Amino acid sequence: MGLDTPQRLAVDALLDDPGTRIIVCCGAGGVGKTTTAAALGVRAAERGRKVVVLTIDPARRLAQSMGIDSLDNTPRRVPGIEGGSGAGDGELHAMMLDMKRTFDEIVESHADAERARAILANPFYQSLSAGFAGTQEYMAMEKLGQLRARDDWDLIVVDTPPSRSALDFLDAPKRLGSFLDGKFIRVLMAPAKVGGRAGMAFLNVGMSMMTGTLSKLMGASLLKDVQTFVAAMDTMFGGFRTRADATFRLLQAPGTAFLVVAAPEPDALREAAYFVERLAAEKMPLAGLVLNRVHGSDAEQLSAERARAAAENLEEGGIVDQESGKAGLRDAADDGSPGVGDVHDQSDVNDVGDASDGNDVAEVADGNDVADVADVDQVTAGLLRLHAERMQVIAREQRTRDRFTSLHPEVAVAEVAALPGDVHDLAGLRAIGERLAAGVPAAGA
Repeated sequence: MGLDTPQRLAVDALLDDPGTRIIVCCGAGGVGKTTTAAALGVRAAERGRKVVVLTIDPARRLAQSMGIDSLDNTPRRVPGIEGGSGAGDGELHAMMLDMKRTFDEIVESHADAERARAILANPFYQSLSAGFAGTQEYMAMEKLGQLRARDDWDLIVVDTPPSRSALDFLDAPKRLGSFLDGKFIRVLMAPAKVGGRAGMAFLNVGMSMMTGTLSKLMGASLLKDVQTFVAAMDTMFGGFRTRADATFRLLQAPGTAFLVVAAPEPDALREAAYFVERLAAEKMPLAGLVLNRVHGSDAEQLSAERARAAAENLEEGGIVDQESGKAGLRDAADDGSPGVGDVHDQSDVNDVGDASDGNDVAEVADGNDVADVADVDQVTAGLLRLHAERMQVIAREQRTRDRFTSLHPEVAVAEVAALPGDVHDLAGLRAIGERLAAGVPAAGA
């Protein structure tokens, strides 16, 4: 282990605590957030919790690993969950965020039928709901709020959206709320607020220049779509901000736990450190760091330098410790038996022959056996070099982790051993869960 051994993250204690109602897995892209969220969900359910895992991963790996044909915006029960002794009636459900469908549900639940139809059919709304920057993160927050309000599950595990920055999950609701409350939207809402002919007069007199400019920039058709959308959504804008604020407070509540997921690489841990600091600034409860794909070895006592030296000796036809080898030969000569240096004449050859039967001499002289020994040496040298490379990787990962630990000694860490292959079923997720609970990489991983 490195010089700065971090405190261990007690994953099972976190999962077993009935006060833990939401676990948010966050971090940079490609560090294993989806797999971590799924493994936590499986382990919590098999320990007796009623769990729903919300993923935003469009690759559908979560559905495949849980044995479900597909996931959508509705939680689906995962078959094959096995409760242990005393685990109770644990259940696991999983769902994948449908960003547009979630936006549609908000419109349908907060507008009358006629207005909802007008909004859903509006071209600008369709573009906004499908691809506006930050919409996915905002809708993830919306869906989290909906799931928590239903109270059908005692634990919600959230896999945050894959994005360029892990901070987008926290920033997006504010960005979208700022857009909906911003000057641009208020200007477009002004005519609708004045109403009737007075509104048209206001638009013609007070906004003709700006409207002409917007028409050139956006096109007359798009501007009309935006104005129609704004007029229809007028009564709903405040609700977006209110719900975003409520969900933000939910993330700050004691029942929420953030797990920052990272790989033992400099870029990923720099992002993790930045996110840890941001969570502290936002007063959001951090449970700890999950360090994924950590390597270990069953032979850590054999250093990289010694392994390389041994490989070189084998490849050059030497031995690892030539002096001790020669001393051994001299010792053998001193006890009265013939050594290599004592073979001078035929009688000595006969003496050597007396030490073994003719079959043994024939086997030693067999050219195939000599070739086999050379092959074994080559394979051994190759394995020694692989071990040296592994030890270098382990040392580099420990140095990277130690730099993070020195900056944030208060953060508990669970190191998850790298698996030899991809996780594609519940057994694989259970294996990840066991490694999470152990908190330290298995030897030889």
